[in-house]
Parts: sequence; structure tokens; C-alpha cells
Amino acid sequence: MVALAALGWSGAVSAQAPATQARALPPKPAALETYKDWTIGCDNRNRCETVSLLPDGGAWPDSPVMVGVVREAGPDAAAEVWVSRDTNSGGEISIHVDGRRVASAMSRDGDATIRGPQAAALAIAMARGSALELRMGNRSLGKPSLAGSGAALRYMDARQGRAGTSTALVATGPLGPLAVRAAPAAPVIKRAPLPAATAPAALWREELTALGKFTRCADEMKGAEPPQLYRLSRTETLILVPCGSGAYNFTSVPVIATGDAGRRAFRLASFDLKPGWSEEEARPMLVNVGWTADKLRLDSFAKGRGIGDCGGSEAYVWDGTRFRLIEATSMGECRGAWHWIRTWSAQVAE
Repeated sequence: MVALAALGWSGAVSAQAPATQARALPPKPAALETYKDWTIGCDNRNRCETVSLLPDGGAWPDSPVMVGVVREAGPDAAAEVWVSRDTNSGGEISIHVDGRRVASAMSRDGDATIRGPQAAALAIAMARGSALELRMGNRSLGKPSLAGSGAALRYMDARQGRAGTSTALVATGPLGPLAVRAAPAAPVIKRAPLPAATAPAALWREELTALGKFTRCADEMKGAEPPQLYRLSRTETLILVPCGSGAYNFTSVPVIATGDAGRRAFRLASFDLKPGWSEEEARPMLVNVGWTADKLRLDSFAKGRGIGDCGGSEAYVWDGTRFRLIEATSMGECRGAWHWIRTWSAQVAE
């Protein structure tokens, strides 16, 4: 994964809340694979997605376009092909492989999805073809590279247990759909009850000073927006402490506060999998953090560069003790793909 630019956070602190409940096995977001100009990833439920990249070393085009193939796991799941352009316009897009029109779809705000038999035919043609072109009428919209698409789709067939079956896109064989593995069950995360919708008491000046020392973010807090406070329960408050910024990434340290205003105790928030850009295991670091109060959901995403064509994200929910990973995405190649691939997912139970 490409390193983040200009984050500039300081060393770790040793304080951490003790575990108060049995620990399940930690989530393991999958790694991505890259084959020439296509990258592919599958999540823990064997949902797979492959995305086109700009040729290695290629210049950013005036009108960038991406093509992707996504398929859920299981014998009945069908492939879908999507197209995304950096535009707000719409209209019918036709897709041509080696000069032959294979599929078409209506686009809206630059995006279109092909489903059903047309999508399967297109994915197979892309795997076998050498030249891809997207058109709107007689106007060419772009020519994404097909180099590596066949290898990526073969990887998808293998990962989903389709190789050797009639459902495969590339690695076809005589076996029927019943030979395809079912999708693994999704992990279920029980979310904590929603707290009362009362705002936490503001931090006292002495508490701000204590937070700066505790998180070692005192220097970064100077001139930054004040820490954000969100209620987790009747007795606990999430505090997002600003801890540095770059051109497009803004970092925060998550702290849990308990006790009365002016005399609150602080501990670092606990995670079942540390956020991806944390430098130290004992000191979680969030990037471009977001909080959704009615879901107790914490989001973090980090761009590898400003145009957002690489990086990673995590989403967590609060279970009453720690933040549990419910989704992760990744794009390890900074080559024009602003659509990041899902590498982990879980269901949330209230």
C-alpha cells in the first residue's frame, strides 16, 4: 500500500483499556492481487471485484474511465459489469471489444451497470479480448486496458470455487452450479444500545490540557478544530482528538472518557482490528474520521494521494466495549481507480 503523505503524528502512549469481554478471532481483511492493468480483491464472504487500472506509468487522461466486474459468491450469483466516468452527464453507453459491440447500458452521472446474460458475455469477451472501447454514439469515451483482465477473472473463478464448472467466466468445466461453494456466513456484530440524545458536557480547559498530554497530540491540537465529543452511553463519551494533518488527510486519536465534567478519566478506544494507518498497536489513529450517531458507527479513510485513486478505509460499530470492524475497502495501486475494493464485511445486529 502506498505510504500516506504528511501525516506527522508523534510517538505512542502505553495506556489502554483492559479487555472486559471474551475476544473473538480478529477480522482479517483480504489482500489485493494485481495482474498487469487489473487489480482484484475478495472479502471474507468471497464477494469478488476486479477493477481496471491505468497502464503502469500512463498519464492521467482528460476524461478518466474505469471498468469493473463484481460477483457475489454462491452458485446462483451472476457477474455484473460496471462503468464509471468522471462526469455528471448521462446517456447510453455501448461497450466494444476488439471492434465488436458486446453490451450497452444507460448511464447516470457517469455510472452504468450491465447485468444478466449481457454482463456475463461482456466479462468473457473482455477476458479473451485485446482492446476495449466505450462509446456514446459515435464518440469514444475511453479505452481501458484489458491487459490482465483474463488473469483477474480466473482468480475470481478460483476464489469462489467456480473453476471447472459451467458458472465460471474463464476457468470453465463440465461441473454444474451445484458444485460451486456457498458463500461463507457473515460475521454478526451486536451493536450497543443507542444512548440518550443528550450532548456530552464540553471539555474544561484543564481536561484539554490533560488530553493533549495523554494522547501526545498537544502540539497538533494548537490551532486545530477542538476535539469532537459524542455520547456512547450514559457514562461514556467518545472524544476524537485532532492529531495532525496533511494536504488531504486529517488524523485523530479516539479516546473514551468517563466520569464527571472537569474530572473525567481517559483511556484509548479499543478496536478488534487497529485502524489501518495506526503507527503503533497501542495507539489507534483515525484518518478523515466520521461519526454516525444513530448507528454508533465510526468511519476512517485515508487517501494515498489527493485524487483519491488509492488508499483504504474502515468502518466500525461500538459494541459497548470496543469498536468492531464491519467493513474495509482498499486500493493499493495509485493508477486511476477511485473505486476501492471491499475486503471485509460484517452484519450489524441491534
